[in-house]
Amino acid sequence: MATIHIGKYQASIYQEGKGYTGALSLGFDAQGKRQRPKRKGRTKAEVKEKLIALVEELEAGVTTEEGYTVEDCINDWLARGLKARSQGTVASYRSMAIHHIIPQVGQIKLKKLTADDLDDWLDERAEVLATRSLRLIHQILQRAIRHAQKRDKVKRNVADLVDIPEGQAGRPSKALNFDQAEAVIRGARSSPLMAYVIICLLCGIRTEEARALRWTEVDLKEQTVAVYRSERVKGDTKTKKSRRVLKVARWGVQILNELHKARAVERLASGERGADTALVFRREDGRPYDRWYVRREFKKITTAAGIGEDWCPRELRHSFVSLLSAHRVASEEIARLVGHSSTHVTETVYRQEIRPALTDGAVVMDKIFKSRAG
Repeated sequence: MATIHIGKYQASIYQEGKGYTGALSLGFDAQGKRQRPKRKGRTKAEVKEKLIALVEELEAGVTTEEGYTVEDCINDWLARGLKARSQGTVASYRSMAIHHIIPQVGQIKLKKLTADDLDDWLDERAEVLATRSLRLIHQILQRAIRHAQKRDKVKRNVADLVDIPEGQAGRPSKALNFDQAEAVIRGARSSPLMAYVIICLLCGIRTEEARALRWTEVDLKEQTVAVYRSERVKGDTKTKKSRRVLKVARWGVQILNELHKARAVERLASGERGADTALVFRREDGRPYDRWYVRREFKKITTAAGIGEDWCPRELRHSFVSLLSAHRVASEEIARLVGHSSTHVTETVYRQEIRPALTDGAVVMDKIFKSRAG
């Protein structure tokens, strides 16, 4: 058995089985148990290199066990590193990690993860994911390793060393034309999402704004909806400009009135109090809508409408813009109605739907769906 010194530490290397084992002497812990972390290798030189790396980690304060994997790192970050994020955001990150990170690189030991490993992983994912999704999974891993760094589990963030390749072309957002919008309305008649779909279409509010809408923010007398919150961190809207009060088309007011009366009957039957603080859109059992429920039910509606299931709830907002623009509403007015900070955002995001014009959203929607309001 050979005894060597690495910095201030004493170590020993000895033959074991078909290779060699090295043990670093760290003295005793608070319970009097001897501390001798070990490293194994095929040659003495390989074991010595591993012991030197161990000493460097100890001096840098790194305390991770050898078996700590990328999957462990991600799970720690999801559990402890996202305390200011909404449950929906955490669930979205977890889903991306489960499908696109853990199966490919999750079992690699975090200390042994290399830039080559990540290059291979990203190149493989680029064959199935859009560039935006590639950026997201890279950010998830990057932030998870950064979280591990702050807890002295790894020395460097290897995710900082790789570039993101070009992914697949993402599916561009679409907008319903008038005939498709009518078909969706017919398809929604038997859906629990009917009122939700109609208000999103008539007002152009974001789907996370609609899910957070409460009856205290609906003024049926003034025929307005106040968009003050959303399902984001701390309930804030996306931007300050997103906080707005919208006039609702007559047909939308009619739908909200009917929904409000139905909720009143439910409250009376159940003895529920303080109902005006309740969510406008919720499931029959009182649970709030979540993004997955809305997406699933909306696919049923578009399928029933005969336009296929390749549609997202957010495209009701795109449709709002498209229908207003087709009826010659100005970009400035549309930007104000949808809560964009400038017409540049509106024209960039919805450039296929925008045409120049001028007037008020609710007035135009009344004209578009004039046969709907009673």
